Amino acid sequence: MPGLVVCRNAGPTGPRLRRLSVMAEIELDSSLTREEREGFRFPLGVSPVEPVTPKAGYVLEFEPADGGEPFEAPPGPATGEAWEEWPDRFMFDVLISVEHLPALVRALFSLMPGRAYPILDVLGNDAFREVDPYIAYDLVGFERFMDGLITLGPWLLEDGMVGFGVMSMEPFFYVFIDEHKSVTIRTEMELKERVQKLLAGFDLKEVQDIVGADSVAHEHRTVLRPPAEDGSAVHAEEIIERLRELWALQLNVDTRTNVDDEGRDLGITAWRCIMRCTPEGEDTAPVYAEVFMTADCLETAEGLLIEVAAERADEQAWIDITPVLADRCTPEQVVVMADLKAPPDLDSCQVLTVRWFEDDSSA
Repeated sequence: MPGLVVCRNAGPTGPRLRRLSVMAEIELDSSLTREEREGFRFPLGVSPVEPVTPKAGYVLEFEPADGGEPFEAPPGPATGEAWEEWPDRFMFDVLISVEHLPALVRALFSLMPGRAYPILDVLGNDAFREVDPYIAYDLVGFERFMDGLITLGPWLLEDGMVGFGVMSMEPFFYVFIDEHKSVTIRTEMELKERVQKLLAGFDLKEVQDIVGADSVAHEHRTVLRPPAEDGSAVHAEEIIERLRELWALQLNVDTRTNVDDEGRDLGITAWRCIMRCTPEGEDTAPVYAEVFMTADCLETAEGLLIEVAAERADEQAWIDITPVLADRCTPEQVVVMADLKAPPDLDSCQVLTVRWFEDDSSA
C-alpha cells in the first residue's frame, strides 16, 4: 500500500464563522507548485513524493448486481425514496492529466438526467474517521449540482482533501472524482458504448493498469489560500457548509453509533461541533455557536446542540437551527482547542464549552 501523507486544516476555532455565499470567490494558494511527470500534470492538491511514471487511460471491469454497495439512509424516519440495489454495471476507472479533467467531467455530467444525487467526500478533522462521506438522500435538480461545480470548480477539481460526484438510479449512472482526481464511472449496459466513445474523444484508451499519484507515496494538501489576518480567505468548512445546503447533503454515517473506521465501538468521545442558528425577523444574520462536548453518538451530539440553542432562545427566537459540523476529538485535542485545564471525563454526555459568534460575512 503506497504511503499517504495528509496535510489537514484544523478549521476556524476563533470568531471567523460565517455563512458562505455561493458566489463567494475561491482563491487558491499561489505558493503551491504543480508536479509534472513525463508530460502528465497532477492536481495541485496531490503530489507524489516518490518517482512515478504516470499512465493515463482507463480500466474497464464488469460488476454484478449482487456485488453492489448501495448507499443507505441513516436510521430514523425516511428521508426520501428507498435505495435500490445497484444493477449489473460496467465500471470505468479513469486517469487523465489534470488540465483535461474539467472538460472530461463536464462531458460525463452531460449524460446525467435532470435530477440526481450529489456526493461529497472530505478528508476532514474527525479523529476517528479518515473521510467524511456526504450524500443527498433526496433527488436534487441537476442545475443546483452544476451551480456548485461552476462556482467551486477550482477547489473541487484541484484540492487533495476532497472528492465529489453525482449518481442517478434511472438510468443507473455514477460519476465520482476522488481526492486523487481519478474518475470512477459506473453505468448500465445502455450507456457503456457512449461512455467509451466519450473517453476516446479525450484520447483515453483501455489499459491493463492506470498509474497515478496513489500508486506511490504521495501527499494530500488543500489548495485554498491560507487564512489571512483580515479573515478574507475562505475556509474549507465554509465551503462544505454551503455545499451541504446547495446539494442537500447529509453525513452518510449511522447517527446512533460511535465507531471508528474499523468498526470498533468508541463509547463516549469528545466532540467539536458548529451550529448555525437563524433568528426571526427580516435581514437578520445567522448566529453561530462552537460547542465542545462529550457524547456517545452523533444523534446525542445534535440533541445537545438543540439544548444549547434552546438556552439562548430566551434572548433570541430561532426560525432555523442547523448542525453544520460535528467532529470527534481526542481528550488531548479538546484541552487545546477549548482551552480546558484538564482532559474531560468520558463517563457522561455533557456540554463542555460554548462560544457564540455573529455571522461576519459582510465584514
